[in-house]
Amino acid sequence: MLHHHLNHQQWTLAAIDDCIARGKRRDWVDLRRATLADRAVLEKVLRVCCAQVADPYAQRYRFWLHYAERHLT
Repeated sequence: MLHHHLNHQQWTLAAIDDCIARGKRRDWVDLRRATLADRAVLEKVLRVCCAQVADPYAQRYRFWLHYAERHLT
């Protein structure tokens, strides 16, 4: 996924947030692969999602929060 405000393609907190917020299915598959390959990426997903779940309309973040919590245990 090309991030509209980033000049790199690493899984930083901003890139993860952008992927969850704007990404399509293919982008989510890439993020899932990254979380399975690197626990640090999974922990970043958790951090990003925890900051967003207070919004009742943040369904994408709720999905990824549950995914991250389940895989970190």
